Amino acid sequence: MFDPDNTGYISTEKFRSLLQRHGSELDPHKLEVLLALADSNSEGRICYQDFVNLMSNKRSNSFRQAILQGNRRLCSKALLEETGLSLSQRLIRHVAYETLPREIDRKWYYDSYTCCPPPWFMITITIVEVAFFLYNGVVLDRYVLQVSHPLYLKNALLYHPQLRAQAWRYLTYIFMHAGIEHLGLNVVLQLLVGVPLEMVHGAARISFVYIAGVVAGSLAVSVADMTAPVVGSSGGVYALVSAHLANIVMNWSGMKCQFKLLRMAVALICMSFEFGRAVWLRFHPSAYPPCPHPSFMAHLGGVMVGITLGVIILRNYEQRLQDQTLWWIFLSIYVIFVLFAIFWNIFAYSLLDLKLPPPP
Repeated sequence: MFDPDNTGYISTEKFRSLLQRHGSELDPHKLEVLLALADSNSEGRICYQDFVNLMSNKRSNSFRQAILQGNRRLCSKALLEETGLSLSQRLIRHVAYETLPREIDRKWYYDSYTCCPPPWFMITITIVEVAFFLYNGVVLDRYVLQVSHPLYLKNALLYHPQLRAQAWRYLTYIFMHAGIEHLGLNVVLQLLVGVPLEMVHGAARISFVYIAGVVAGSLAVSVADMTAPVVGSSGGVYALVSAHLANIVMNWSGMKCQFKLLRMAVALICMSFEFGRAVWLRFHPSAYPPCPHPSFMAHLGGVMVGITLGVIILRNYEQRLQDQTLWWIFLSIYVIFVLFAIFWNIFAYSLLDLKLPPPP
């Protein structure tokens, strides 16, 4: 009906007549996006598929560019200036300004978000981590510096260099923490940063960044600190936080979150404190020699994932990642690193003739 000749395009005049006829049925911000699309086109026609994608909440990269061009001509009221919002609407607006640098994306998110599904991944992973910590606290009768307990390393979840053939340990080590001081900071960071990011970008993308950071963390330890065990969710947490901070820096003028400089400073101080604690613990005399305390290299592995794969995901809100060249470059680098680390774990330990700590 809108494209009778099957050209793949719809004329701008017909497009505007449709808006005038049915505009009252649309969300106000979605109508504004449609107007931006019409204003951005100088050829008198609009890609029909872009129109369909918009109405079905899907956006291509070319469509996004058209929207951004048209949005420069719009003089509409910013989302932050709207009044009479309910508590839940203000929360959604707050999350939009915390995570998205472009006003058109913030309005799109505000209209599209339904809280279905809720940010279940970060909440679930946090509950499981706390539950395992409390269980270990009861079993070991210790909550501060649990890692110093002689039975701590006997747990089947943490990564130990002598048990590196047990592949699940490269992931499940996140459920073991050195103590309440270790768990507390990780939980706070992953809830304050991870939950808003999951609300905006979805569980699939945020869980990918988190788990990729976790796996990169344990593999980094197995390559660069070969005699040390690994515990804690710092690899995943640092992947999310470093991706978020890097996204803020790269879009500094567009990010409208309040006190962003102060909050970035606080986040960096917290991350530095946690990293410093991990470095101190690694070189502190071990309570169960000859096995050293857990490594800090997982933090660095998480950061590397965050500033590569994580940034690409956060910068491409609701865009197809397969259309992004950098996505494929960084994903290829990550896969190559994982394959290299696997071969390293199979062959390097025997070739280097390392003196590994005895199995727990």
